[in-house]
Amino acid sequence: MRIIKVPFLVDAVEKHPKARKWVEAWCSVARVAEWRNIQEVRASYPSADTVRVKSGSNVVVFNVCHNDFRLVVAIHYNRGIVYTLRFMTHAEYSKERWKEEL
Repeated sequence: MRIIKVPFLVDAVEKHPKARKWVEAWCSVARVAEWRNIQEVRASYPSADTVRVKSGSNVVVFNVCHNDFRLVVAIHYNRGIVYTLRFMTHAEYSKERWKEEL
């Protein structure tokens, strides 16, 4: 998969250093993955969930560092592209404001 907005992830781990190893590992897995659907994503990340946002699009949410953070991405399976959209703490995620913004 091609990851769009890698600098976004660099900024996220600078702000949240605890997540650095997880994000680096996720990038390594995602780059070589050939995910075609959420089931294939879950083969790598069993806790990944699909969530519908206000725009009507589906995004994929990854639990980071044992639920301390969330990574929200849009995966275009047919094009092999992952767009990084949000990286937030569990508390920020739980407020669900991000769903209204996407």
